[in-house]
Amino acid sequence: MDLGISGRTALVTGASRGLGLSSARALSNSGVKVCLVSRSTDRLLAAAQELPDDCHTIASDLSDSSSIQSMLKEVKEIFGVVDILVANAGGPPPGNFENTATEDFLEALQLNLLSTVEMCKGLIPEMTHRGWGRVVAITSIAVREPMAQLILSNTARSGLTSFLKTTATEVAGNGVTVNSIQPGLHATERLTELYEDLEGVAGNVPTGKLGNPDDFGEVVAFLCSEQAKFITGAAIPVDGGAAKGLQ
Repeated sequence: MDLGISGRTALVTGASRGLGLSSARALSNSGVKVCLVSRSTDRLLAAAQELPDDCHTIASDLSDSSSIQSMLKEVKEIFGVVDILVANAGGPPPGNFENTATEDFLEALQLNLLSTVEMCKGLIPEMTHRGWGRVVAITSIAVREPMAQLILSNTARSGLTSFLKTTATEVAGNGVTVNSIQPGLHATERLTELYEDLEGVAGNVPTGKLGNPDDFGEVVAFLCSEQAKFITGAAIPVDGGAAKGLQ
C-alpha cells in the first residue's frame, strides 16, 4: 500500500537496532528520507547498511540535553525540514520502590520523557507552520499495565504518554498527529540479552509467539501515513494481547 509519504523526511532515535531500526527500515521502504540517531557511531554505520536507500546518521546521547540540541541542529541542516519524528530510547534499569534512589528517577525522566519533550519542542512548531507532521513515540506496554521491577520505566513513560496526549489535542488542527505505540515482547537483541529461554517467554504471550520487529515497524510507518491522518492522541498496544486491561 502506498502510504503517501514518499519524499518526506524522518528523524528516528534509538535507531541502531531493535524496534527503532525496524521503524526506520519501514519508513525507508516507503520512500522516506531517514536520519538514524543513536549513541554508538559504529552501530549506526552498521544499521545504515540494512536500509534499502542511503540514509544519514547522527551520534547523539538522549540523556544529555546539549547533545539533543546539537543533533536537532544537525538534522535540520541535513534535511532542511523534518516531517516525521519517531522518538525511541532504551529503557532505564530495573528496580522497585525500595531500591530505587531519587536520582535514578531524574535520569529516567530525562531519557524516557524529557528527551522526547525536547525533540517535540524543537520540531513540532515547524510542522504546524507547514501544516503537516507526524510524531510517533515508542513507549511500552507497561504504560497500560505497570510491570513489577520496572518502576522507572512505568513512571517516565506514563508521564510521556500524558504529554503526548495533551500535545496532540493542541496541534491536531494544524495537520500534525501525535501518537504513541506500546510494544510488548518482540524478538529483538535486547530481549535476547535479558532472557535465555525465549520460547518460555513467548509462552506468556496469548499469541504464543514473540512479536516480529519488522511488523512493528510497519505499524509505525502506517501511523505516519496519509491514511492515518485522523488518528491522533492514541496510545496503541502492539503486544500480542498480553495486556489484560480494558483500556
